[in-house]
Amino acid sequence: MRLFNLATLTHLHLLLNHLPTVGFSLGLGLFFVALAAKSDDLKRTSLIIFFLIGLLTIPTYMSGKAAQQAITGQDGVSEVLIEAHQDAALWAMVFMEITGFTAWLGLWQFRRISRMARWNSPIVLILSILTLAVMTRTANIGGEIRHAEIRETTATEGTVNGGAGWLRTASIASFVNTTSWAWPATETLHFMGLCLLLGVVLAVNLRVLGVMKNVSFAALHKLLPWAILGFGINVITGLLFFVSVPEQYTQNRALQWKILLILLAAANILYFTMFEEAWAVQSGDDAPFKAKIIAASTILLWVGVIYLGRMMPFIGGSF
Repeated sequence: MRLFNLATLTHLHLLLNHLPTVGFSLGLGLFFVALAAKSDDLKRTSLIIFFLIGLLTIPTYMSGKAAQQAITGQDGVSEVLIEAHQDAALWAMVFMEITGFTAWLGLWQFRRISRMARWNSPIVLILSILTLAVMTRTANIGGEIRHAEIRETTATEGTVNGGAGWLRTASIASFVNTTSWAWPATETLHFMGLCLLLGVVLAVNLRVLGVMKNVSFAALHKLLPWAILGFGINVITGLLFFVSVPEQYTQNRALQWKILLILLAAANILYFTMFEEAWAVQSGDDAPFKAKIIAASTILLWVGVIYLGRMMPFIGGSF
């Protein structure tokens, strides 16, 4: 069963494209209030918002490619602005994912040492301001694509630049597709990131399920940043695959289900980062039933992600 067709993906993009800007604005405003009030609870809440918005940015960007395919060539649509928008969106996604990673690291520090490291708050603040600026520019260019009445000038080649010359979607796609070693190297890094991610996921969740009961959960909790690093590597390399041949992936039903499972599985890590049930499991202790259910579901979700990734050429018809 195909999860989304091209028209549905376009509607999904219209639904999602406001969430990164609006949601991130709310998170940043809350973070300012938390810093002013010196409230750790508000600070944690804003960090959760940054992390979740970072996850939602992934389907927002990918559905944008479908929207681009749907409207390209239509009357009143500026091709120059479409290209500028996709370049700006690439910048926005990069900044969003870095900010989300740094925000999660702050949550991890709260869990381990009951506070953020001194360097984390200013870095999150700077990154979030830069991210909001890039997201706002991306949204503004996107609105101008179909609405000539809000354009400041007529969009012509060279008048609109959504990103730096060295970070343009077309340039990245050309490099990956024409350089003999680029695709194999990206595949290798993608596999290494998956190994890193899955290794930590299995160790942490199998402990919750009762394996390695002589090890406390707090000891394994130290490994979670490595899992997030592996996830980050996979997001970057997966993005390189996607922008290089988007027509292979946009309507690939295996990829659509894979992204859905990734969002659920990645959001699950918040439970092991923040909640007390798993953290309280000491050496020799048995984890609560709720924690075991979440651990088992997390493993199943990541197994599903791996399966769907391998099945993209067969279920989705890519390559």
